[in-house]
Amino acid sequence: MIIPINKPAGITSHTVVNKLRRFYGIKKIGHAGTLDPFATGVLILLVGRESTKRSDEFMKQDKIYRTKLKLGYISDTYDKDGVIQEYNIQKVPTRAEIESTMASFIGEISQIPPMYSAIKINGKKMYELARKGQTIDIPPRLVNIYSITILDYAYPYLKLDISCSSGTYIRSLGYDIGMKLGIGAYLEELERRQSGEFNIENCYTLDSLPELK
Repeated sequence: MIIPINKPAGITSHTVVNKLRRFYGIKKIGHAGTLDPFATGVLILLVGRESTKRSDEFMKQDKIYRTKLKLGYISDTYDKDGVIQEYNIQKVPTRAEIESTMASFIGEISQIPPMYSAIKINGKKMYELARKGQTIDIPPRLVNIYSITILDYAYPYLKLDISCSSGTYIRSLGYDIGMKLGIGAYLEELERRQSGEFNIENCYTLDSLPELK
């Protein structure tokens, strides 16, 4: 069974998996696409052996995200949960400058994932190495950004809707946008609005899980 969950902020994707394992009494449950603890939105849960076999299928689907960036500052994790420091608060970009910058990221781009991510290097998750103070040369990856829509801009906050391919790190995109503007940026909020055919409107919550069919 495939169960789309609207993940709340403040818990890991693995915590959601464990909650469903306890609720259904089934050990074979996985998810298709990690959401960071501070992030919310569509998390696809795969319940049962046959469903977990389809993990790659769901992982490869396109995504839509809504995010709020804080400009003028940077974070070592590229989000609000990291160590935040001022980068450049002297320059306040115009909306036209931001629109021009957004346009430069549309299409196939090369992106370096955040050091604080679950990607494994020699069997170790990168965030585990980062917490130990180790730095790793991370190979870039090609991803596709289909569209970026400005929903609201009131400096220092910039709210965007982003449609993209699987494998895209919105934290890295936010950081890169800040660097291209010359002022820095990190993510204050992140919501996955859609993953493949599943959107935020047809998700269950952890308090309203469906019965197994």
